[in-house]
Amino acid sequence: MFVKKWLQRGLMITVAMLTLGSITPTHEIWDAFETKTKSVAAAPPTYTELTAQYEAPVPLEPVRLTREDIQYQLVNAAREQAYLKFGTRIGPKIESQFEEVVFPKMEEAIEATVARMNDTDLSQLAITEKPSGAYAEKIFHIYNEQTGDDIIRFHVRTDKRALDGYYYNFHYHTVEDNFITHYTLADIFWAKDTPPKWLS
Repeated sequence: MFVKKWLQRGLMITVAMLTLGSITPTHEIWDAFETKTKSVAAAPPTYTELTAQYEAPVPLEPVRLTREDIQYQLVNAAREQAYLKFGTRIGPKIESQFEEVVFPKMEEAIEATVARMNDTDLSQLAITEKPSGAYAEKIFHIYNEQTGDDIIRFHVRTDKRALDGYYYNFHYHTVEDNFITHYTLADIFWAKDTPPKWLS
């Protein structure tokens, strides 16, 4: 006990010297320190005392997402995957055109897909999380998580037009026609020089 008191006083003096007197031995911080050391010395609470403060857990009901909630999640994930594909070299250059022209049409296509789905299939929708790199087209696919079947595929193709330069052709394919038809969303001009690879 004597050693503890001595160490405490030594600590007070050291702190007072290090803080150039802003924390003195009569400062309120030391009162809190003494109270804390006294409370630590008190008997630990019993199991009954500890558990009495907690109520029995309330069972959680499963959360049912609305059609709008699912659509909102898909649209946000779509934007995230698109920018992931663009990377830091392409993204900043095409961002404004993508947001103004391409993404609203992409959002419409997602809304139309969600509107066609029944509630059971709708609850199984998921979005792929790995856009392809290099010069491959895939941005993301929306698919049925239970079966693994794609519902709609969003792609971007790099086109070289003879005298104009390079364009990005944003389009999608749907399961309704077995992914054959290209439904064009928009084209964005890159430049006359070769664009960088995706994800770069």
